[in-house]
Amino acid sequence: MDEKDKKLEQEPELNQDGTEKDDEQDYEKICYICRRPESKAGNMIVMPGSMCLCHDCMQKAFDSVVGGNLDLSKVDFSQLSGMPFMNLNFVPSGSGEDTMQAQIPRRQQVKKKKKEHAGPAFELKDIPAPHKIKSRLDEYVVGQEQAKKVVSVAVYNHYKRVYAESIRKMGKDVSANDGQEEVSIEKSNILMIGPTGSGKTYLVRTLARLLDVPLAIADATSLTEAGYIGDDIESVVSKLLAAAGNDVERAEHGIIFIDEIDKIAKKRETNTRDVSGESVQQELLKLLEGSRVEVPVGSNQKNALTPLKTVNTDHILFICGGAFPDLERIIKERLNKTSSMGFGAELRDRYQENPDILSQVTNKDLREFGMIPEFLGRLPVTVTLGKLTEKLLVKILKEPKNAILKQYIKLLEMDEVKLVFEEEALVWIAQEAIKRDTGARALRAILEEYMLDIMYEIPKDPNIGSVVVTRPYLEKSGGPLIRMRG
Repeated sequence: MDEKDKKLEQEPELNQDGTEKDDEQDYEKICYICRRPESKAGNMIVMPGSMCLCHDCMQKAFDSVVGGNLDLSKVDFSQLSGMPFMNLNFVPSGSGEDTMQAQIPRRQQVKKKKKEHAGPAFELKDIPAPHKIKSRLDEYVVGQEQAKKVVSVAVYNHYKRVYAESIRKMGKDVSANDGQEEVSIEKSNILMIGPTGSGKTYLVRTLARLLDVPLAIADATSLTEAGYIGDDIESVVSKLLAAAGNDVERAEHGIIFIDEIDKIAKKRETNTRDVSGESVQQELLKLLEGSRVEVPVGSNQKNALTPLKTVNTDHILFICGGAFPDLERIIKERLNKTSSMGFGAELRDRYQENPDILSQVTNKDLREFGMIPEFLGRLPVTVTLGKLTEKLLVKILKEPKNAILKQYIKLLEMDEVKLVFEEEALVWIAQEAIKRDTGARALRAILEEYMLDIMYEIPKDPNIGSVVVTRPYLEKSGGPLIRMRG
């Protein structure tokens, strides 16, 4: 066999969209009628055209035909190769891609449970230490040192929890001291509080790219009480299962980030049923604490045509984040009430301009905001993100690996034009972003506004070599400095 044939043999088979084809043997068979996977319904009966039916559905089909006098266990299905197809809205046209199993979307198929290995999936030394995780986050996220520390330690402990669980299943104990009882490590869910644009979602998304662990980002605003229009609570776990490639064992050791968690606070003044507030908090309790839930595979809602899979949330780390508007006022009122009278009293204006007022939040403040105590009890770790200062905003513009300025510089490099920002211009952009009060999101909005004319005019003249963005240009009292080639 020559090198060309070896190369073709090693190359994986690709789908029409360019993705690598999966082996059909890695996925469970799904009953065409009840849509249950093989792990729930038992062994499947494969009909002509690779249409799979479970024993229960096949027995019901025969019962409806012969009046219940046929015992399925005594039927020789090997003699049914010439059996005509039942009218199940399925007309096979051959084999291969036209089979019933191939017509089920891949996102609704369940991977088979992997055989247990002789040892754990990874060694303890392979777990990245908290300072290594934080150093990787520092390359992309500016500021918020405390939040990065908390998240790094939580992920580090999460990996160790996965390792300890795999060791426990092998009948061993990771404890160094012999004779002691085996210690079960519990997870510590995290509540992230910070103003809009402070980097809550960006921090978790960056963590998802850096770590090889299934992570799903869900939005609490779409969650409603069971039975109402909207996503059920199980859809949160369903997204994690999809992120893990429908591998239940891998998903059970993943991380879920629920954004906009403050939007499910109790409504104080309402005359209608609160189907997206306190009731959602109550339904989330079972997920946060740990329970076995039926999750639809490849869909956000349960129905008769969607296979279900049981997922244990005991070892899933939950991170909840929200802006919690008006929480600062609640904290200030509590602090002002504790002030005494007389010469030793604290000034009422002391807390008005305090940028770190959120760091003094307590469970009492969150309960007054509208979060129920049972929900807060399942989020023992609370971390706050402060407002971004002018100095931090300037760093965000130019220091991270994927900084906004670097993106524009790369865009103009494709036109062979050098883009330069003066330091005074960056300070003006940071000051303008603080006025808009939308955090780091305002930086891109400002740059999009002022870079529009530059990005439009530069490609007109191929002799332009460099462009310098100045503060007078941003203040609309001058223009950018343009230098020609040569």
